[in-house]
Amino acid sequence: MVYLDILFYYNINQLKRHHKLLVASIAFGCYEILCYTIVEKKAFLVRAMSDKPLLDIQQQVENGISILKQGGIVAFPTDTVYGLGASANNRQAVERVYKVKERPRNMALPLLLADTSQITNVAESVPPIAWLLIRSFLPGALTIVLHKSSSVPDIITAGGVTVAVRIPAHPVPVALAQGLGTPIVGTSANLSGRSSPLTADEVYAQFGDKVDLVIDGGKCLGGRESTVVDVTGKTPVVLREGAIPKEEIERVCGNIVVKEGLR
Repeated sequence: MVYLDILFYYNINQLKRHHKLLVASIAFGCYEILCYTIVEKKAFLVRAMSDKPLLDIQQQVENGISILKQGGIVAFPTDTVYGLGASANNRQAVERVYKVKERPRNMALPLLLADTSQITNVAESVPPIAWLLIRSFLPGALTIVLHKSSSVPDIITAGGVTVAVRIPAHPVPVALAQGLGTPIVGTSANLSGRSSPLTADEVYAQFGDKVDLVIDGGKCLGGRESTVVDVTGKTPVVLREGAIPKEEIERVCGNIVVKEGLR
């Protein structure tokens, strides 16, 4: 299933580039594929299965899963920017992420999940407002800060009591998390303070051979980091405005607080 999702994702984005098909989201993109192929479904699938670059994406993902299981670190495309990942349950791998990024150890790392069922595994509790945001924006470019559960290692949260989670609207990180069977660290694949990469070449330019694998999935279509919202208090707090405008968050939540400096 993940295999076909990856093929479908890259085919629909090729179609959008070449035929200027318009989709509102990845979900609509999948729907559009089904509509587009209802008559020529068999022929379309044959073309997808015989397209070497698309098959290469699947092989890269399989290699990535194997590396993550062995405690390695992998860079990969997402719906926002390229991410740098490691198994959330492997302390040494997470330490490598901090080291490679030159990230201060007092800065927590976000987690990427395969689906909503994993949220309750990493969060102590999920308030109703969080579920409202989840239903409205995930999978997508929203990171939600929740009270962490005891299963989340302190190295992920920098010793804090909260954890940031996101479900990407992109099949590659989802396939990695599914294949690993556990959430993955999902920070941007850049040196701290540098711009976030949108292509595999930009990842190599910053990291060189310091990561075990860079999955080349082409240019990220989002081009901007996720919006981060803290829902651990009575009122949601927008900590970072990214791909989703704060006005959209306010529309869903009603009342929000915007971190000082974002206004």
